[in-house]
Amino acid sequence: MVQTAATNKTETDKPENPLEKLSILLETDMKRVNQLILKHMKSDIPMIPQLAGHLIAAGGKRVRPLLAVAAAQMFDYDGEDHCKLASCVEFIHTATLLHDDVIDESEQRRGKASAHVIFGNEAAVLVGDFLFSRAFQLMVEIGSLPILKILSNASATISEGEVLQLTTTGNTRITREDYLNVIRAKTAELFAASCEAGALAAGGTEEECAALRSYGENLGIAFQMVDDILDYRTPDAALGKNTGDDFREGKMTLPVVLLLKSASEEEKEFFEKAFLRTETQKTGDFEKACTLMEKYGIFEKALHEAESYGQQAKDALTGFDKNPEITSLLSGLIDFVINRRH
Repeated sequence: MVQTAATNKTETDKPENPLEKLSILLETDMKRVNQLILKHMKSDIPMIPQLAGHLIAAGGKRVRPLLAVAAAQMFDYDGEDHCKLASCVEFIHTATLLHDDVIDESEQRRGKASAHVIFGNEAAVLVGDFLFSRAFQLMVEIGSLPILKILSNASATISEGEVLQLTTTGNTRITREDYLNVIRAKTAELFAASCEAGALAAGGTEEECAALRSYGENLGIAFQMVDDILDYRTPDAALGKNTGDDFREGKMTLPVVLLLKSASEEEKEFFEKAFLRTETQKTGDFEKACTLMEKYGIFEKALHEAESYGQQAKDALTGFDKNPEITSLLSGLIDFVINRRH
């Protein structure tokens, strides 16, 4: 059963967004998830928990493991497999972040120095591999072949998405569909797997599991689209990373794909030069890119696309009435994700 956290909050201290409300509602389960994460992060090699802990302790919204727990509790699940499942999801996510930051040469993650900056590339990659291994050990503990299939397929798909993104970097001829293929694999797949596996662990029917998978996938697509918009709009302090990283790395995200459909030949040439030879980008190039996006209303167009996927996520929740409070919060989470500023 869902155990609502006992709190001493005053009216003015009440959480303002559905993510916080969901975290509080599921606090008992999420504490268990955190305990499992800390337990399975341990190793006789001190650098492993030290490096992994650097990223995990930095915070983050814990959206993916929270979705796994919420999906299970939509059926008033009273077992423990959903907590192991949520821990698996967080290990997979953390491993991909460690690998991503090395590939992208990102200097910040969640407002702190990236792990590879402190510990080195080799250590970050190898500890990422360790966390993947821990995730699979937890999957075995759950003992469900269908759940193992969902999460192992997700791990493979995420890796494919990373490779696909590498092949699209710097290529200004990438289409909207190419972009969607990248974010479906790289981001949305783990959202989808978290929801589907959580429902499956709680005994959801095939139709219910498929509906929650659709919710997670569409939420994940909207989440990444907004993330890509924010990289061109949000100050460093709010986002916890260097704004403009996508531009500097030549990543073909939705704002760029949409802009290139409207831009003049001269403006397209600017992007082609900047993305093909990122090392020769000049001071002011990023600001020029942002100005062009404002000129053609790109942020509004991209946000409209994110909203369309958000609506599909909402539609997927139709018919879930066993736990209306969680269903309502999951629906509200969609708007929160789309309207967030970091």
